[in-house]
Amino acid sequence: MSDDLSRKRLGRGLAALIGEIDKPADVEKRPVSADGKVPIEFISPNPRNPRRHFGDAELADLAQSIREHGVVQPVVVRPSAEAGRFEIIAGERRWRAAQRAGLIEIPVIVRAVDDRVALELAIIENVQRADLNPVEEALGYQQLIDDHNYTQADLGQVIGKSRSHVANTLRLLKLPDVIRDMLVDGSLSAGHARTLVTAEDPAGLAKQIVDQGLSVRQAEALAQQPAAAATRQPRASRADEKDPDTIALEKLLTDVTGLRVTISHREKGGEIRIAYRTLEQLDGLCRKLQD
Repeated sequence: MSDDLSRKRLGRGLAALIGEIDKPADVEKRPVSADGKVPIEFISPNPRNPRRHFGDAELADLAQSIREHGVVQPVVVRPSAEAGRFEIIAGERRWRAAQRAGLIEIPVIVRAVDDRVALELAIIENVQRADLNPVEEALGYQQLIDDHNYTQADLGQVIGKSRSHVANTLRLLKLPDVIRDMLVDGSLSAGHARTLVTAEDPAGLAKQIVDQGLSVRQAEALAQQPAAAATRQPRASRADEKDPDTIALEKLLTDVTGLRVTISHREKGGEIRIAYRTLEQLDGLCRKLQD
């Protein structure tokens, strides 16, 4: 009972613990005050951080911003077992970018919390900032369930999501690694992937969804068909097949932007799609387009 009450209090008191770090810095009336500055080499990343992927282009853009404006939002840390050192709770991307920018010290907010609360805070900040890909989010939820005996309802209350959202996200962990990789690189959305959880040939259907650019509703209909019928779905028409020049241009634009670029060319025009996962990636793209 006391554990349940502490979780409820935690869910309502997270903002106080982390200093409202879920609010974007550009809409804050006042910046969050740091507890002080710590030498950057005295800070270590959190091995339980649910975020595993840090885009090189994204870090480069943030490092340039830090060179010009400094670290606007302090990194949230907790005291480490080793005296004088700290472990990151939230803000590892800022810490990595600050290293690239050549900073010697970095502003921090120090919070003395245990492993469970540290993991909760890391998940919540990343989810609220949309910094986690669907697989990282699911693994973070599963870690809280495995290590701290959370129910899906508990998780939903603590992180501010519905129980159905938690359940649907956890279902992604049932998918094969090849589909998880597609979720990580953004070629497949979580909505598409959830339609494949009970499919007979999820990997084959995932490739078909991406190749044909199917909507989630179309993917649901495809996944509900027997495997033999699904494989007889018509392939993209010759007019939709990409020629080598289009494929080469997609690769060039992907390399230039650092984001996945797809081109759909038709007789009377076409469209270019640029996929991004975070607002920082979108902001970096906008700056590049304005140069």
